[in-house]
Amino acid sequence: MFQKREKIDFTEIKYCAIIICRKRGFFGVLKDGEKLEPLGNGIKIIVSGEHKFWTDTVLLANFAMPKRNDKACDLGTGCGAIPLIWSRNNIPKYVTAVEIQENACSMLERSIELNKIENISVINADLRELDGLVKYSSYDMVVCNPPYKAVGTGIVNPDDSLKIARHESECTMEDIIQTAARLLNFSGKLCMCQRPERLSDVITLMRKFNIEPKRLRFVQQRLNKAPKLFLIEGRRGGNPNGLIVEPVLFIEKDGGEFSDEMIEIYGAYKEGYI
Repeated sequence: MFQKREKIDFTEIKYCAIIICRKRGFFGVLKDGEKLEPLGNGIKIIVSGEHKFWTDTVLLANFAMPKRNDKACDLGTGCGAIPLIWSRNNIPKYVTAVEIQENACSMLERSIELNKIENISVINADLRELDGLVKYSSYDMVVCNPPYKAVGTGIVNPDDSLKIARHESECTMEDIIQTAARLLNFSGKLCMCQRPERLSDVITLMRKFNIEPKRLRFVQQRLNKAPKLFLIEGRRGGNPNGLIVEPVLFIEKDGGEFSDEMIEIYGAYKEGYI
Protein backbone atom coordinates (compact mmCIF):
# COMPACT_ATOMS: atom_id res chain seq x y z
CA MET A 1 0.00 0.00 0.00
CA PHE A 2 1.08 3.63 -0.61
CA GLN A 3 3.49 2.05 -3.06
CA LYS A 4 5.25 4.45 -5.36
CA ARG A 5 8.05 2.24 -6.48
CA GLU A 6 7.25 1.83 -10.18
CA LYS A 7 10.26 4.04 -10.87
CA ILE A 8 12.62 1.36 -9.61
CA ASP A 9 14.30 -0.69 -12.35
CA PHE A 10 14.60 -4.08 -10.67
CA THR A 11 16.49 -5.48 -13.67
CA GLU A 12 19.22 -2.94 -13.03
CA ILE A 13 19.15 -3.67 -9.29
CA LYS A 14 19.55 -7.40 -9.91
CA TYR A 15 22.47 -6.71 -12.27
CA CYS A 16 24.13 -4.48 -9.67
CA ALA A 17 23.50 -7.13 -7.02
CA ILE A 18 25.34 -9.74 -9.09
CA ILE A 19 28.30 -7.39 -9.57
CA ILE A 20 28.41 -6.57 -5.84
CA CYS A 21 28.23 -10.24 -4.88
CA ARG A 22 31.02 -11.16 -7.30
CA LYS A 23 33.28 -8.38 -6.05
CA ARG A 24 32.72 -9.22 -2.40
CA GLY A 25 32.67 -12.99 -2.65
CA PHE A 26 28.91 -13.29 -2.03
CA PHE A 27 27.84 -14.57 -5.45
CA GLY A 28 26.08 -17.52 -3.78
CA VAL A 29 24.09 -15.27 -1.45
CA LEU A 30 21.17 -14.98 -3.91
CA LYS A 31 18.88 -17.84 -4.86
CA ASP A 32 16.63 -18.02 -7.91
CA GLY A 33 14.02 -15.27 -7.90
CA GLU A 34 15.84 -13.14 -5.33
CA LYS A 35 17.23 -9.63 -5.68
CA LEU A 36 19.51 -7.44 -3.64
CA GLU A 37 18.01 -4.05 -2.78
CA PRO A 38 20.05 -1.23 -1.17
CA LEU A 39 18.53 0.35 1.94
CA GLY A 40 21.12 3.11 2.27
CA ASN A 41 24.22 3.65 4.40
CA GLY A 42 25.75 0.50 2.91
CA ILE A 43 22.97 -1.82 4.15
CA LYS A 44 21.40 -4.19 1.61
CA ILE A 45 18.46 -6.57 1.85
CA ILE A 46 17.56 -9.72 -0.06
CA VAL A 47 14.00 -9.62 -1.42
CA SER A 48 11.90 -11.83 -3.67
CA GLY A 49 8.45 -11.89 -5.21
CA GLU A 50 7.12 -13.67 -2.13
CA HIS A 51 9.08 -11.77 0.52
CA LYS A 52 9.49 -8.04 0.02
CA PHE A 53 8.47 -4.86 1.78
CA TRP A 54 6.33 -1.83 1.02
CA THR A 55 6.04 1.75 2.14
CA ASP A 56 4.07 0.79 5.26
CA THR A 57 7.10 -1.18 6.47
CA VAL A 58 9.35 1.85 6.08
CA LEU A 59 6.82 4.04 7.90
CA LEU A 60 6.55 1.60 10.79
CA ALA A 61 10.33 1.27 11.10
CA ASN A 62 10.57 5.05 11.36
CA PHE A 63 7.60 5.44 13.74
CA ALA A 64 8.95 2.74 16.07
CA MET A 65 12.60 3.84 15.91
CA PRO A 66 14.17 2.32 19.05
CA LYS A 67 16.77 3.84 21.30
CA ARG A 68 20.39 2.81 20.96
CA ASN A 69 20.42 0.54 24.03
CA ASP A 70 16.99 -1.00 23.49
CA LYS A 71 16.33 -4.70 23.11
CA ALA A 72 13.67 -5.13 20.41
CA CYS A 73 11.64 -7.93 18.85
CA ASP A 74 10.10 -7.90 15.36
CA LEU A 75 7.17 -10.31 15.12
CA GLY A 76 6.55 -11.61 11.60
CA THR A 77 9.73 -10.02 10.30
CA GLY A 78 9.44 -11.44 6.76
CA CYS A 79 12.64 -10.63 4.86
CA GLY A 80 13.77 -8.51 7.83
CA ALA A 81 13.27 -5.01 6.43
CA ILE A 82 12.55 -3.36 9.80
CA PRO A 83 15.64 -4.57 11.71
CA LEU A 84 17.81 -3.95 8.64
CA ILE A 85 16.46 -0.38 8.25
CA TRP A 86 17.28 0.20 11.91
CA SER A 87 20.78 -1.17 11.27
CA ARG A 88 21.49 1.79 8.98
CA ASN A 89 21.86 3.82 12.19
CA ASN A 90 23.52 1.03 14.20
CA ILE A 91 20.49 0.65 16.49
CA PRO A 92 19.14 -0.87 18.61
CA LYS A 93 21.45 -2.85 20.86
CA TYR A 94 19.82 -6.16 19.96
CA VAL A 95 16.93 -7.40 17.78
CA THR A 96 15.15 -10.74 17.79
CA ALA A 97 13.45 -11.31 14.44
CA VAL A 98 10.66 -13.91 14.56
CA GLU A 99 9.26 -15.42 11.35
CA ILE A 100 7.23 -18.58 10.71
CA GLN A 101 8.30 -19.02 7.07
CA GLU A 102 11.60 -20.83 6.67
CA ASN A 103 12.52 -19.33 3.29
CA ALA A 104 12.02 -15.79 4.62
CA CYS A 105 14.29 -16.61 7.59
CA SER A 106 16.93 -17.90 5.18
CA MET A 107 16.80 -14.63 3.25
CA LEU A 108 17.22 -12.55 6.40
CA GLU A 109 20.06 -14.74 7.68
CA ARG A 110 21.89 -14.24 4.39
CA SER A 111 21.22 -10.49 4.50
CA ILE A 112 22.72 -10.43 8.00
CA GLU A 113 25.79 -12.31 6.75
CA LEU A 114 26.14 -10.04 3.72
CA ASN A 115 25.99 -6.89 5.86
CA LYS A 116 28.18 -8.35 8.62
CA ILE A 117 25.58 -7.48 11.27
CA GLU A 118 25.99 -8.98 14.73
CA ASN A 119 23.02 -7.65 16.70
CA ILE A 120 20.14 -9.43 14.89
CA SER A 121 19.14 -13.01 15.67
CA VAL A 122 16.54 -14.91 13.62
CA ILE A 123 14.01 -17.32 15.12
CA ASN A 124 12.09 -19.53 12.69
CA ALA A 125 8.99 -20.21 14.77
CA ASP A 126 5.29 -19.58 15.25
CA LEU A 127 4.99 -16.40 17.34
CA ARG A 128 2.43 -18.21 19.49
CA GLU A 129 5.02 -20.85 20.43
CA LEU A 130 8.07 -18.97 21.67
CA ASP A 131 8.42 -20.72 25.04
CA GLY A 132 12.06 -21.63 25.55
CA LEU A 133 13.17 -19.56 22.54
CA VAL A 134 13.02 -16.07 24.05
CA LYS A 135 13.11 -14.50 27.49
CA TYR A 136 9.71 -13.05 28.32
CA SER A 137 9.33 -9.65 30.02
CA SER A 138 12.76 -8.61 28.73
CA TYR A 139 12.13 -6.49 25.63
CA ASP A 140 11.99 -2.71 25.52
CA MET A 141 10.11 -2.76 22.22
CA VAL A 142 8.03 -5.12 20.11
CA VAL A 143 7.15 -4.13 16.56
CA CYS A 144 4.80 -5.86 14.13
CA ASN A 145 3.50 -5.15 10.65
CA PRO A 146 0.61 -7.63 10.89
CA PRO A 147 -1.70 -9.18 8.31
CA TYR A 148 -4.37 -6.58 7.53
CA LYS A 149 -7.23 -8.92 6.71
CA ALA A 150 -9.17 -10.60 9.52
CA VAL A 151 -10.26 -14.22 9.20
CA GLY A 152 -13.15 -14.54 6.76
CA THR A 153 -12.62 -11.16 5.06
CA GLY A 154 -11.11 -10.21 1.73
CA ILE A 155 -10.03 -12.35 -1.21
CA VAL A 156 -7.49 -14.92 -0.03
CA ASN A 157 -4.32 -15.04 -2.14
CA PRO A 158 -3.58 -18.59 -3.41
CA ASP A 159 0.15 -18.07 -2.80
CA ASP A 160 0.90 -19.33 0.73
CA SER A 161 3.58 -16.70 1.43
CA LEU A 162 1.34 -13.81 0.39
CA LYS A 163 -1.65 -15.30 2.20
CA ILE A 164 0.32 -15.44 5.45
CA ALA A 165 1.48 -11.84 4.98
CA ARG A 166 -1.96 -10.41 4.20
CA HIS A 167 -4.48 -12.58 6.04
CA GLU A 168 -4.72 -13.82 9.62
CA SER A 169 -4.28 -17.42 8.49
CA GLU A 170 -1.40 -18.26 10.86
CA CYS A 171 -2.07 -15.84 13.71
CA THR A 172 -4.73 -13.33 14.71
CA MET A 173 -4.40 -9.79 15.98
CA GLU A 174 -5.11 -11.14 19.46
CA ASP A 175 -2.26 -13.67 19.13
CA ILE A 176 0.15 -10.88 18.16
CA ILE A 177 -0.79 -8.50 20.96
CA GLN A 178 -0.88 -11.25 23.58
CA THR A 179 2.61 -12.38 22.56
CA ALA A 180 3.86 -8.79 22.60
CA ALA A 181 2.51 -8.34 26.14
CA ARG A 182 4.46 -11.42 27.25
CA LEU A 183 7.67 -10.20 25.62
CA LEU A 184 7.63 -6.61 26.88
CA ASN A 185 9.11 -5.44 30.13
CA PHE A 186 7.07 -3.04 32.25
CA SER A 187 6.60 0.22 30.28
CA GLY A 188 7.94 -1.45 27.13
CA LYS A 189 6.45 -0.31 23.81
CA LEU A 190 4.40 -2.14 21.21
CA CYS A 191 4.33 -0.43 17.80
CA MET A 192 2.11 -1.58 14.95
CA CYS A 193 0.48 -0.43 11.73
CA GLN A 194 -2.98 -1.42 10.51
CA ARG A 195 -5.90 -0.39 8.35
CA PRO A 196 -8.21 2.24 9.92
CA GLU A 197 -11.15 -0.19 10.03
CA ARG A 198 -9.16 -2.31 12.52
CA LEU A 199 -8.42 0.56 14.94
CA SER A 200 -11.09 -0.38 17.47
CA ASP A 201 -9.90 -4.01 17.39
CA VAL A 202 -6.31 -2.99 18.09
CA ILE A 203 -7.14 -0.61 20.96
CA THR A 204 -9.52 -3.12 22.56
CA LEU A 205 -6.96 -5.92 22.39
CA MET A 206 -4.13 -3.74 23.65
CA ARG A 207 -6.13 -2.88 26.74
CA LYS A 208 -7.17 -6.50 27.20
CA PHE A 209 -3.49 -7.40 27.60
CA ASN A 210 -2.52 -4.37 29.71
CA ILE A 211 -0.97 -2.35 26.91
CA GLU A 212 -2.23 1.23 26.97
CA PRO A 213 -2.38 3.11 23.64
CA LYS A 214 -0.22 6.23 23.92
CA ARG A 215 0.51 7.48 20.41
CA LEU A 216 -1.54 7.35 17.19
CA ARG A 217 -0.89 8.68 13.71
CA PHE A 218 -2.97 8.35 10.56
CA VAL A 219 -1.40 8.11 7.10
CA GLN A 220 -2.95 9.52 3.92
CA GLN A 221 -1.80 9.30 0.33
CA ARG A 222 -2.53 13.02 -0.12
CA LEU A 223 -4.72 15.79 1.32
CA ASN A 224 -7.98 14.86 -0.45
CA LYS A 225 -7.77 11.13 0.31
CA ALA A 226 -9.09 9.27 3.35
CA PRO A 227 -6.52 7.61 5.64
CA LYS A 228 -5.48 4.14 4.50
CA LEU A 229 -3.21 3.29 7.43
CA PHE A 230 -2.57 4.13 11.06
CA LEU A 231 0.53 3.78 13.21
CA ILE A 232 0.04 3.12 16.92
CA GLU A 233 2.23 2.80 19.99
CA GLY A 234 1.15 1.28 23.29
CA ARG A 235 2.97 0.87 26.60
CA ARG A 236 2.74 -2.20 28.77
CA GLY A 237 1.35 -1.22 32.16
CA GLY A 238 0.79 2.39 31.06
CA ASN A 239 -1.72 4.60 32.83
CA PRO A 240 -5.10 4.79 31.08
CA ASN A 241 -5.90 7.74 28.85
CA GLY A 242 -3.29 10.21 27.65
CA LEU A 243 -3.42 9.09 24.00
CA ILE A 244 -1.60 11.57 21.76
CA VAL A 245 -2.95 11.84 18.20
CA GLU A 246 -0.14 13.15 16.01
CA PRO A 247 -0.60 15.20 12.81
CA VAL A 248 -1.53 13.22 9.70
CA LEU A 249 1.40 11.90 7.69
CA PHE A 250 0.95 12.66 3.98
CA ILE A 251 2.72 10.41 1.49
CA GLU A 252 2.41 12.86 -1.42
CA LYS A 253 1.93 16.53 -2.12
CA ASP A 254 -1.06 17.64 -4.21
CA GLY A 255 1.00 17.34 -7.39
CA GLY A 256 1.79 13.67 -6.78
CA GLU A 257 5.43 14.04 -5.75
CA PHE A 258 6.59 12.72 -2.38
CA SER A 259 6.02 15.02 0.60
CA ASP A 260 9.04 16.52 2.34
CA GLU A 261 8.38 14.38 5.40
CA MET A 262 8.16 11.23 3.30
CA ILE A 263 11.51 11.99 1.69
CA GLU A 264 12.97 12.53 5.16
CA ILE A 265 11.53 9.21 6.36
CA TYR A 266 12.96 7.34 3.39
CA GLY A 267 16.33 8.81 4.34
CA ALA A 268 19.32 7.14 2.70
CA TYR A 269 16.97 4.60 1.08
CA LYS A 270 15.65 7.27 -1.29
CA GLU A 271 19.02 7.63 -3.03
CA GLY A 272 18.59 6.59 -6.63
CA TYR A 273 14.83 6.01 -6.25
CA ILE A 274 13.32 9.46 -5.72
